[in-house]
Amino acid sequence: TSEGAHIMGIAVAPDGTLCGGTAFPMRFFSYDPKTDEWVNRESYHQWNTVARAGDRFFVGGYGGGFLLEWDPSKEWVPTVKGKENCNPRYLTECTPVIHRPHDLLPYPDGKTVVLAGTPGYGYTGGGLLFWNRETEQAEVVEHAELLPDQSTQSLAALPDRKILGGSTTSAGTGGEVKAKQAELYILDLDTKKIEWHEPLFPGVQGYTDLWVSPDGLAYGVADQKTFFVFDPIKRKVIHQQDLSEEFGPTTSQQGPRVFVSSPEGDLYMLFRKGVAQVDLQTYEIEMLADSPVTIGPGGDYLDGKIYFGGGSHLYSYQVPTQ
Repeated sequence: TSEGAHIMGIAVAPDGTLCGGTAFPMRFFSYDPKTDEWVNRESYHQWNTVARAGDRFFVGGYGGGFLLEWDPSKEWVPTVKGKENCNPRYLTECTPVIHRPHDLLPYPDGKTVVLAGTPGYGYTGGGLLFWNRETEQAEVVEHAELLPDQSTQSLAALPDRKILGGSTTSAGTGGEVKAKQAELYILDLDTKKIEWHEPLFPGVQGYTDLWVSPDGLAYGVADQKTFFVFDPIKRKVIHQQDLSEEFGPTTSQQGPRVFVSSPEGDLYMLFRKGVAQVDLQTYEIEMLADSPVTIGPGGDYLDGKIYFGGGSHLYSYQVPTQ
């Protein structure tokens, strides 16, 4: 017997279930912790990135760099491109500008969804897809208008319709890597233009994940090993730490979800070897528990537990009560 289809990424859906997709075969899964029930369906291609936005659940997928919108309160109707009344609903796609999504950000104002990732086979430099939820129109911005020869690997929302992006030098499969190092940038959602960008750490090839705290500071990981705290207003790194020796690499997947936050505002990090917590006052990282399995894709928080993937399995970790 085989291990089964490996999990790509997990997020809490509006109906209180843990949902995501698998690869080979491409399936959708949903797990309800309250009833211990599973739903397993054929999915529309490979669900690389998943994210909740209010009462909807968005999917950014491979191949084609497609975007889907799912309403869990309504009946599941298998997705067919160009067909009305499907649920999840096919919205758009943007290959070769994005072929393999790496992050999906529904902006908190409920108006815009941003999809990021690497380009089609043989291409260098991936762009961004902006989906306007009100007009149901897509706008695609190519890498030459953003950071030439780079793609966006991670995204986080800043106030005032700005977003923080972390790039990767990775090309599309079979493409040539041309950029020397990855950069962090701030982009205006209304103009779709980058206002500031900088290679914060020399030689870094990719910004694995980003998270912005309620007080406006950004927490990030570069190359799965450099943890940093960044002040987007001063545009300065205020803390950095090499994680390699003490913690090893963070999790990785095409949409990794390394940072997991609770409704109470606590911040956790997923490493391959375990679950850690970040102290938002001192920036210290504490390993809470070693995992009996190698942690793969992250990660979301629901009712006191952190859920993550390992191979074809879904796991949870009970967060200790303070």
